[in-house]
Amino acid sequence: MVVDPYGPLHGLRVLDASRILAGPFCAQLLGDLGAEVIKIERPGMGDDTRGWGPPFAGELSAYFLSCNRNKQSVAVDLGRPAGRELFYGLVEKSDILLENFRSASTAKLGLNPEELLGRNRRLIVVSISGFGRSGPMSDVPGYDFAIQGLSGLMSITGPVEGPPYKVGVAVADVLTGLYAAAAALACVWARQASGHGYAIDLALLDCTVASQVNVAQAYLTSGVVPPRQGNAHLQIVPYQAFETADDWLILAVGNDGQFRRFCQVVGRPEWAGDPRFATNTLRIEHRGELIPQLEQLFRTRTTAAWCDLLQRAEIPHAPVWNYAQLFASPQAAARGLRVTVRDAQGKPVEIVGSPVKIAGAALPLPRLAPRLGEHTEAVLTQLLKLDPATVRKLRDEGVIG
Repeated sequence: MVVDPYGPLHGLRVLDASRILAGPFCAQLLGDLGAEVIKIERPGMGDDTRGWGPPFAGELSAYFLSCNRNKQSVAVDLGRPAGRELFYGLVEKSDILLENFRSASTAKLGLNPEELLGRNRRLIVVSISGFGRSGPMSDVPGYDFAIQGLSGLMSITGPVEGPPYKVGVAVADVLTGLYAAAAALACVWARQASGHGYAIDLALLDCTVASQVNVAQAYLTSGVVPPRQGNAHLQIVPYQAFETADDWLILAVGNDGQFRRFCQVVGRPEWAGDPRFATNTLRIEHRGELIPQLEQLFRTRTTAAWCDLLQRAEIPHAPVWNYAQLFASPQAAARGLRVTVRDAQGKPVEIVGSPVKIAGAALPLPRLAPRLGEHTEAVLTQLLKLDPATVRKLRDEGVIG
C-alpha cells in the first residue's frame, strides 16, 4: 500500500481561538489528522483549563493535556487594538477558525463571522456556544453540566429510583467538538467547488439533543417521556449491567436468537419458550418479571466465570473496568490508548492517544500540549513576517506573551 508522508489534513491551518473543551477538543482532532493548529490564548492566563488541577504534569494540568496536544500556543491580547491586528493577520492566513466568544464580545471586538469572512473570504468560521446564535437563550452562557440538564440527558441517566445523574465526563462538550470537526471538514470540501468560506453555528444544546438518537426519537414518536432505566436499555431486554458474586457484568443480548442461546448456556432453557419472554417486545413488556430472575442468577458466579461461559457461547458481554484495568489491558496497548511524550525538560509524560488509525497516511506523532505562549515569537516571525524588534516591542507593551 502507498503511504502518504503526511496526515490527510496536511496543509490545512486551524486557528483555535476557543477555550475550555468543545472547541479545543475539535482543534485537537484536526491536529491529530495532520492540520497545523495555532491556539490563541490570553497573555499571563491562557486557557482556563491550564489551572484546572490537580493532577498536573509539571505546569500543565491533566485537563489541559487532554484536549490540546499537537498545537502551537500564541499568547495575544485581543482586547488591545494591536493584538486584534495580529489576530486578523493570522485569520487571513488560516483555513478554519474555531471560536466560542460571547455574542457581546464578538460585536465589541469586531470578531463576528461577517467581519472575519470579510478579511478572508475562504475562511470557515466555526462558532460554538451553549445555545447557538438564535433563539431566546442565545446570550445565555453554556456550561456542560447545565446542558446535560436542559437537554434531557440527565432525565434518562441515573438509577430508576433516585436523582438524575450527569454523565461522568463533559459529554456535551465532547459531542459538540465532534460535530464541529465534521461540519468544518464538510465546508472545506464544499469550498473547493464554491470558492467561498462558511460560517457554522453550533450549539451544545442542539448537539447533545441530537446525540440522544433513539431515546429522543422514542419520545417524539410516542409522546411518552422515557423513564430512567439505570444501567438498562429502554428498547432492548436483557441489555444492562448485573451484579455478580464479586463485581459487575454487562449483558448485551441484542436479538431473540442470542436470547435463546443465552438461555441454553446459563441452564435456563425454559425462559426461551416462556410466552412472556419469547421476543424482545414481550421481554420489554415483562421486564419486571425477567430481570429479577436474571439478577438472582448472576449473583451465583464471579464476573470472570460468567465471562468465560458467555465468551464460549458468543453472547455479547463485558466486565466493568476502571482506568487501571483498562490501561493495563493488552487491547489498550495494541491500540495505543496510552502514549508517552516528552516535556520541554525531556521528562516522559503519559497522555491519552488519538483513536484515529488510517492506513495509507502517516499521521503526525503526538506532541505534548504547549506551554503558554511557547510559539508566539516563531509564529509571528515566520507566518506574519514580523521582525524580531517588532516582536520584542509588542512583548514589552504587553500585547503578546
